Amino acid sequence: MIHIRTSEEIVRIRESSRIVAATLQMLGSEIRPGVTTKHLEQLANHFIQSQGGRSAFKGYRGYPGYICTSIDEVVVHGIPSERVLQEGEIIGIDIGVAKDGYLGDGAFTFAVGTVSQEKRHLMEVTAIALQRGIAQAIPGNYLSDIGHAIQSYVESHGMGVVRQLVGHGIGRDLHEPPEVPNYGEPGRGPQLRPGMCLAIEPMVTLGTHEIEVLSDGWTVVTLDRKPSAHYEHTIVITSDGPQILTQA
Repeated sequence: MIHIRTSEEIVRIRESSRIVAATLQMLGSEIRPGVTTKHLEQLANHFIQSQGGRSAFKGYRGYPGYICTSIDEVVVHGIPSERVLQEGEIIGIDIGVAKDGYLGDGAFTFAVGTVSQEKRHLMEVTAIALQRGIAQAIPGNYLSDIGHAIQSYVESHGMGVVRQLVGHGIGRDLHEPPEVPNYGEPGRGPQLRPGMCLAIEPMVTLGTHEIEVLSDGWTVVTLDRKPSAHYEHTIVITSDGPQILTQA
């Protein structure tokens, strides 16, 4: 069942989403060569707790980390560790926060020092694709209009859209109906209505859209080991259009 949230529920989702955005913004100033992903996780967890929230990822289906840190060919679900960031890498950080029974979810891909023009272009295309998808989240449109807008823009730049992983509804649980694919034909699926809260998250690759999961059971990498970028916003659909709740 797709939930239509009340104004009171949206206020709570907005607060959790605010903490997500603030945490990502804080981490952005800490990302540099020589920093470990474990250090970033510790900073994030401390900050989230200082805001009265908790990580929605820690322990979720057995996930061991407080955030996800995904470097270069890692699409999503990279587990924080003593891995040291290197000049020229890109890192996607995904954060979920729970507060007062409601959740927010967001992700951003950061450059580590100076990155190649190819990686910079990948980041830009993915970020714009997210905005293109969000722009379709208006009452009367269909769920697949979001994914169609993302896929069309990404593939016009010769890049791949991951298909096995999707966005989702969000509210009292981290992953709720509906699934929000980043590809597809327009005009299909449920019709969008005010009060729907969605986490839209294109995962874009420089090569094949095919992926595999490593032996740790979590880390998702591109099959050809080419870089990937990931951006995500939690939004609410209103009668006036989409509102981004995880906007810094």
